[in-house]
Amino acid sequence: MSVEENKKIASEFAARFSANDMAGALDMIADDATWWIAGKPAQVPGAGVCTKEQVAGLFRRMAEQFPSGLRMTIKSMIAEGEKVAVELESYGELPNGRIYNNEYHMLLTIHGRKISAMREYHDTYHKVVTWLP
Repeated sequence: MSVEENKKIASEFAARFSANDMAGALDMIADDATWWIAGKPAQVPGAGVCTKEQVAGLFRRMAEQFPSGLRMTIKSMIAEGEKVAVELESYGELPNGRIYNNEYHMLLTIHGRKISAMREYHDTYHKVVTWLP
């Protein structure tokens, strides 16, 4: 696949996530994919290496926490071969009225029109503090 096709897949993934189409976003991930999320697993929920099944559980919990969805806006994107590096910003309202507005860098590996690996870097402090009661 071309670099432009891989960038289009990354954009579509963010768009499906923003539309709260978690099933559609999951369909874009290979069954044997791995998703690494920054943070210490004992301190940050969901941190560490996740399987697609575990990611599906995270997506379900996120959908419950953001009834109006979590908008993901792409700020920049570069690609080389199967790798696509994406800078994103999230925005969503939690049930407690707080706004969750984090920034991310995601490195996606795309193989056969599916995301086969992802590394997600974000502000782990912001994530934990925003979700506290």
